[in-house]
Amino acid sequence: MPLLRLDLGSSNLDLEGYTSVDIVPPCNVVADLTQRWPWEDSTVDEIRAHDIIEHLPDKIHTMNEAWRVLKPGSVMHVKVPTTDGPGAWCDPQHNSYWNRYSFEYYTDGNPAYERFHVAYGIQACFTVVNEKTWKWRDVVILDIWLKAVK
Repeated sequence: MPLLRLDLGSSNLDLEGYTSVDIVPPCNVVADLTQRWPWEDSTVDEIRAHDIIEHLPDKIHTMNEAWRVLKPGSVMHVKVPTTDGPGAWCDPQHNSYWNRYSFEYYTDGNPAYERFHVAYGIQACFTVVNEKTWKWRDVVILDIWLKAVK
């Protein structure tokens, strides 16, 4: 059975081995990621989410849906402009704002996760596999790999 690897918000970028997903064509799958994602529970092997989650308005929905569709132990690779630089704020289509601390609410064993996940409706649970922050022009980018804990 072939791996199901999603490239979210990819538009016409056609990465070999990935299913491109966007809200409008051209892409392999047209999907509105603000709604329930069109994959069954625990069926996705990898999610590539580069420059997309900041365009989605509901952080909890985004992280819950990613976790829901990922197989146990599968990874989500996120690249997102952080609030540590102007890049997060300047794009008029950015609807949510992220930095490294945002992911603590979805990280297994983290005090923020342990204290708030039930009250906030957070089902998503990840471990951080790798992370780095780098700068492109004046934009500070967080590059983080998350592994689904189920």
